[in-house]
Amino acid sequence: MTMATGGIANVLHSIPYESQWLTGIGLAFFFLNLCLFVVNCVCISLRFYWRPGSLVESFTDQMESLFISAIIVSLATILITITQYGTPHVGPWLLSVVEALFWIYLGVSILVSASLYLTLWSTQVFPIHTMTPVWVFPAYPLLLTAPFGGNLIAAANNRGRLGQINAVPVTLAAVTVQGTGYLISFMVCAAFLYRLMTQKLPRDHQRPGVFISIGPSGFTCAGIVQLGSQTTAVFSDSSFMGTVHAVHILRLLAYMTGLWLWGLSIWFFLVSVGSLWKYLRPEGKGKLRFQMTWFSFVFPNTALVTATEALGSAFDSPGLKIFGCVLTVCLVLVWVLVFTKMIRCLWRRELLWPKEED
Repeated sequence: MTMATGGIANVLHSIPYESQWLTGIGLAFFFLNLCLFVVNCVCISLRFYWRPGSLVESFTDQMESLFISAIIVSLATILITITQYGTPHVGPWLLSVVEALFWIYLGVSILVSASLYLTLWSTQVFPIHTMTPVWVFPAYPLLLTAPFGGNLIAAANNRGRLGQINAVPVTLAAVTVQGTGYLISFMVCAAFLYRLMTQKLPRDHQRPGVFISIGPSGFTCAGIVQLGSQTTAVFSDSSFMGTVHAVHILRLLAYMTGLWLWGLSIWFFLVSVGSLWKYLRPEGKGKLRFQMTWFSFVFPNTALVTATEALGSAFDSPGLKIFGCVLTVCLVLVWVLVFTKMIRCLWRRELLWPKEED
């Protein structure tokens, strides 16, 4: 829920057309996300307090262990939106604070992703027929580093304070960690394609998780393209690493790589939407019961939308910019639908309520 809500705030800020009412809506999602995050932290802490041992058990539970990294990804969306909405209106001290938080997040995301996978490999056995892109989720914290670094550098550059942060180390570190996260995700997604070829599509309650496969290429595209658009400011010396015109080469490389990854995320988007076709047909075969993984309809797609908008700005393409805006409107509507459905299920005691068999 908080990943999706923070992602919507990020998407609204990424729209290449400036407007006060648009900024106002983005700020509303930003503050709502902060409130939801605090509520979630309080509630999960109460759960661990009231049920001793549940904290340790969550690391060895076959389903819950895959979603532990959600708290790190939620923090990343908060930090990114603080960079986007906070730094233009607060003193220069915030840039320094966000830069320090960037390095802390970098270290935490690496340790958390490696530790979670090591714990899973030591305590769990996941048969291939149960495989979904949710297996990628422990690596998701790594996939937010390039968007975080790109927004940090863009915020500093837009305010004329690029010299206040260590732009070159931030850029190189963001690319390094982003590449690590993408390669891990790519290998897991390859296993998912093998599972699809041998076991068909996942079961009904696992279908929303198929959208998670969009995120790795989408976030990587958005982050790499945004970093590439800042190369002229970051690498002021055109002979960086002894190569003449290195700045232009790096920017073109980032843009071309972004196109490849954007195409891959579009392909996974089509596959993910197609996997839900049987629920959308007029005859209505099959019913998709609500669960919190419905927010997978939103969060991974925020990566696709921000990537589209980043490419639109990079190539100065009106078509891509308008396409990104259309996707943004659709995504906000999907968020409203899912959030309303969640509230309705809470009211009807279908969520956070003991079942009869319990």
